[in-house]
Amino acid sequence: MTDKPLPTNNLTEENKFKVPIIVEYIWLAADQSIRSKSRTLYIGEQNEATLDKIPEWNYDGSSTGQAPGDSSEITLKPVAIYNDPFRGGENKLVFCEGIQSGKTVKGYNRKQALEIFSARKDEEIWYGLEQEYVLYDGYEYNEGSRRQQRTKIATNQKPFGHKTHRSTSVKDTEPQGQYYCGVGSQNIVCREIMEEHYNKCLDAGLTISGTNAEVMLGQWEYQVGPCLGIDAGDQHWMSRYVLERICEDAGLIVNWHPKPVEGDWNGSGCHTNFSTKTMRENGSQEVFEQAISRLEKNHHKHITAYGEGNDKRLTGEHETASINDFTSGVGDRGASIRIPSSVHNSGYKSGYLEDRRPASNCDPYIVTALIAKTILPK
Repeated sequence: MTDKPLPTNNLTEENKFKVPIIVEYIWLAADQSIRSKSRTLYIGEQNEATLDKIPEWNYDGSSTGQAPGDSSEITLKPVAIYNDPFRGGENKLVFCEGIQSGKTVKGYNRKQALEIFSARKDEEIWYGLEQEYVLYDGYEYNEGSRRQQRTKIATNQKPFGHKTHRSTSVKDTEPQGQYYCGVGSQNIVCREIMEEHYNKCLDAGLTISGTNAEVMLGQWEYQVGPCLGIDAGDQHWMSRYVLERICEDAGLIVNWHPKPVEGDWNGSGCHTNFSTKTMRENGSQEVFEQAISRLEKNHHKHITAYGEGNDKRLTGEHETASINDFTSGVGDRGASIRIPSSVHNSGYKSGYLEDRRPASNCDPYIVTALIAKTILPK
């Protein structure tokens, strides 16, 4: 659906001498589900499809929960550009902000994050985000809730590879423990999805730094970073888009909920590693302790912004601290803030901290900006 025809300049004589490319415009709906649509552009010579050459477009905001029907046109403002790993060639993926009447619409927190980073640019804050997720069989899953799985749990379904108990003679899925970084078909499912995601992120130009199977069967993690400031949020949202597209083709659904399976199973987080220039180049125990102290004083503010359903995950069990408590510790994966052993062993001269509280369905713009605002108050 589009409420404006494609530009007529695509039909001009001049475009016969230009290179046609396909640009995928990607944006967020009001509920932060990912949306996209395609457009042919003629941009001149090869390798000239830079961000400044990608024009604004628009979409129907009444279909994404961001505008009423009688005033539904929302402008797509390109803010980040990547190679298209699906179409290849000179084609591009463009992440956009939704703008109406000069303001970002519901679902976007990038502008506020950019303002926070700009006010603290001298500290060059780096981030590395560890995105956990769980894969479900799309066809089986659709028998239950078909809604985008960012905030809801389909209680009648189980992750891909788990026994469904359709027969009483079927043995239950083995307890977690053997699946973390596992090898072998008895321990791992959907490795081909992970491998394709890893490679396509690299092809897109994203700074994806690693991936691994997680503690629960059907649960995976990948890491984006190190990224500077606003780039962390841009790249992280694009990495989610790439994963969703791969799973779409495979008939799988990505469940971003922080506790998709109740009981004795790990939840899914988005552990956020961060460092300031001072922490990396001129660290001291005082520098690190000050950052932790400021995070502790703002614990409730962070928790309320770190993702929906996080109370189901942050229970004090399964490698988490209780949502009601703030703790920190060296090498402690059950703490709110983990101090890496490498930092401790260096005498706190250089390194980073890990905030283990963010949920897998968090908004990376909110998480990264809130950390910056808290540890570097103005």
